[in-house]
Amino acid sequence: MRIRLISIVILSLLLAGTAQANSLADAIQKRYDSMQSFQADFQQELSNAASGSVEKRSGKIWFKQPSLVRWETQKPEKELLVVGQSAVWNYFEGDKMAMKYRSNQVFNSKTMIRFLSGKANLKEDFKIEDQGTDGGLTKLRLLPKEPEPTMVLAYIWVDPKTSVLGKVLIVDFFGNGNQVTLIGLSSDKRPDAKLFEFTPPAGTQVKDNTKNK
Repeated sequence: MRIRLISIVILSLLLAGTAQANSLADAIQKRYDSMQSFQADFQQELSNAASGSVEKRSGKIWFKQPSLVRWETQKPEKELLVVGQSAVWNYFEGDKMAMKYRSNQVFNSKTMIRFLSGKANLKEDFKIEDQGTDGGLTKLRLLPKEPEPTMVLAYIWVDPKTSVLGKVLIVDFFGNGNQVTLIGLSSDKRPDAKLFEFTPPAGTQVKDNTKNK
């Protein structure tokens, strides 16, 4: 009888945690649906499971509704990702190379951009588990209902007061991690529309991937 009682208590706690996680997921979705724009500094850590190495990057990110993103890596090397209205550009300044994609090639898969811009549908795409509090943020574990090689597991850290993401960690099939922490996020100023436009500089080698699936 005691074992059964303990099982009931544990089940009740699990259900309560799931309900709380789903409620927070609703709040996140609502917050990003209402947010017209934001800008923030970011710190990124790319970890390699095989070698144990960690590559650190930093820069700035801008977002504007409906799906415009400017991701500007400044260190250790300059790299620019612009998600515009009609195309996506990935520009490597040091190599003088630019790659062009369709917008849906970015948003149709489970990418970091989808998380940071609030385009990932948490309740529909993931099973959500509350991991408690970490550094003043609520930590959620996300198990994709349909895993992809680029993402088999994810964690998000959310400010419980604003329902805005503070950190995201995506883990791929090989155990490699992509973690991004947002710093000094501000939604007070609307970014200039020109930030989400890109024209390859003269002498840039362009690889057009818009015809790929």
